[in-house]
Amino acid sequence: MLAVHDPSLSSIALVTMTWARTSSDEELLWRSLSTAATLGLPIAIADRNGRPEFVERVSRLPRTSVVRAGAEGLVPQMTAAFDAAAVFAPETLFYSEPDKQLFFAGAAARLLERARLFGKPAVFVAARSDASFETFPPMQRYTEAIVNHLCRDLVGAAGDYCYGPFLMPRRLLSNVALPPSLGWGWRLAVFRAARRDGLPIVHVADDLPCPVEQRSEDDAERAHRLRQLSENLLGLIM
Repeated sequence: MLAVHDPSLSSIALVTMTWARTSSDEELLWRSLSTAATLGLPIAIADRNGRPEFVERVSRLPRTSVVRAGAEGLVPQMTAAFDAAAVFAPETLFYSEPDKQLFFAGAAARLLERARLFGKPAVFVAARSDASFETFPPMQRYTEAIVNHLCRDLVGAAGDYCYGPFLMPRRLLSNVALPPSLGWGWRLAVFRAARRDGLPIVHVADDLPCPVEQRSEDDAERAHRLRQLSENLLGLIM
């Protein structure tokens, strides 16, 4: 396993975003990002409407740059984060949502190690084991199973495309147009671009169960999953 501050990580930057709407959000993100910082990677974060005190606190994490998103919406926020990562001149971009503390605590290092051992440019997708996938709420499993099925045919590799984090060569991003309307579909657009460029897509499955507090779903959560499904479909047909 890669040690903290391992020299082989010098060409990788972690890219993420924050949007803390409550004090509980702030504490969750702080714990998760503090864990991410132990990986020893430079971190580029685009914040959306966060309290100045929270943004300042996060910016004090080691090797961390925090910028403000230039416009509302997920895609502009991610664009700002990727632009911020350019300061570190990475060869590889490591995207993750910011609230995945369990992932940062173990599976992230294993994903990085798999990429190091692979030895050539590729896209490495963090995936849930089958048992982990079954711990997520029913509507989430249903919509994500549709996406995974379509990706198997359109991207060319079977696996779990919906957990979130992935590694990609920095050059791949310049081949992807990311209109703001894409929302969460931006990730699928990147995977399609990888297919066009002939890059291997490697899934790295791990024990990543749903957090206990996220295992129930109400109508608002179901609607959110359906919106995500529509955005992911847009990403696949760009």
